Amino acid sequence: MKKILILTTSTGQGHNQAANSLKEVFNSRGFDVETYDFLKSNSTFLNSTITKGYEFLASTIPDLYGFLYKVTDKKYTNTLLKYVFWNTEKKLYNYILDAKPDLIIGTHPLSVNIVTHLKRKNLINIPFISIITDFMVHYSYIDKYTDSYITANEYTKEYLYARGIDKDIIYPYGIPINPIFYDKDINILETKDSEYFNILLMGGSMGLDGISHVLKELIKNKNKLRITVICGNNTHLKSKLLSEYSSKSIPNKKLHILGFTKDVSSIMDYCDLVISKPGGLTVTESLAKQLPIMIPFAIPGQEVQNTSFLTKAGCALYVKNIRDINSNINLLIENPDILNSMKDNISKIKKPQSIENICSLSEKLIDNKNTRN
Repeated sequence: MKKILILTTSTGQGHNQAANSLKEVFNSRGFDVETYDFLKSNSTFLNSTITKGYEFLASTIPDLYGFLYKVTDKKYTNTLLKYVFWNTEKKLYNYILDAKPDLIIGTHPLSVNIVTHLKRKNLINIPFISIITDFMVHYSYIDKYTDSYITANEYTKEYLYARGIDKDIIYPYGIPINPIFYDKDINILETKDSEYFNILLMGGSMGLDGISHVLKELIKNKNKLRITVICGNNTHLKSKLLSEYSSKSIPNKKLHILGFTKDVSSIMDYCDLVISKPGGLTVTESLAKQLPIMIPFAIPGQEVQNTSFLTKAGCALYVKNIRDINSNINLLIENPDILNSMKDNISKIKKPQSIENICSLSEKLIDNKNTRN
C-alpha cells in the first residue's frame, strides 16, 4: 500500500482543512495516509509563537501582520528560517524515517523550508508536493527542491513561474477542498426562501469582530434579507450576537446565528451571496458553489492579494467601508444580472477536479520514483 505523509499546521484552519480533505479522498483510493502537525508535534514554543502569534496579529494588529508578511516575502529571509527550525527539522526527519512515506505533501508554506532542506542535504529522497492555499504566492513556498506545486489557477501558476519556478512542475489544479462543496443539496428548494435575499456572513475559523459591524449594517437594510451568520470558533462573538439579537423581532429579516458548523456546504446552497474575509479555502468553497463573494474585510498580506485577484476576475466585490455594505447589497438585489455575471466569471476559474487531479499526480510521482529506483 502506498503511503502519503501530509504536513500541516494550525495558522487558521485552512491548511488543516486542505490536509483533511486530501486525506479523505486518498484513503478512498486505497492509500495509507497520515496527517501530521509538524509544529505542534515537535516544538511547543514555535507552535505557540507562530499559531497564537498569527491569530493575535491577524485579529488585533493586522497592519503589523501585513508588514511582516511583506518583509518575509524575500528569498534571503526564508533562507534564514532553516536556523529557526533546525530542531523541528531534526525531529521531523526522524519522524519521516519512522513513517517511511512514498510521498510527502505540504499544505503549509513552512513545511517547504524544512522538507526541501532535508532533500538538499540528501537526507531524504522522497517526492514532495507543495499545495499553495492562496491565490498569490509568498516566497516561503518557493524552493527548487520541491517536486511539484499545486496552484489555485493558471494566474497563480504564472506568478510562480515569474518567481523562477519551472512551468513543467506547476499544476493549476485548484486549492483542495472537501468534495461535498461540488455537490448540490437535493433539498435546496425546501430551504431556499425566494422571497428573501439570502446572505451567508462568515469570517473564517477564528471568527472576526468585524462580523458584528457588518451585521449591524445589514439589519438596517430595508430589503427582505435572510442572514445566516457563522461565527466559527469565536464563542465570544456568537454569545455577543445572540445576546443582542435573539430576543428581537427585526422587520424584513430572518436571522440565524451559528458557531462552528460542518453544514457550511448545505448552507451555501440556499444563499445568493457570501460576505466574508477572503481566506483561500473559504473563497474556494464559495467558488465551488458558484456563489458570488462580497469582501468587507481582509487581513493585509495574502488576503489582500486574494481580494485583488478575485475582484479583477469579476467574482467578488470589495467594500472598502462597511457603511457602504447596504448600497452594494441593494445594487445586487436590484440588478440580478450583476450576480449572474459574477457567477459566469466564477465558472471560468473554479476547479471541480482538484483533489482527483492531485491524487493522479501523486500516483505518477510515486511510480516514477519507484521506476528510477
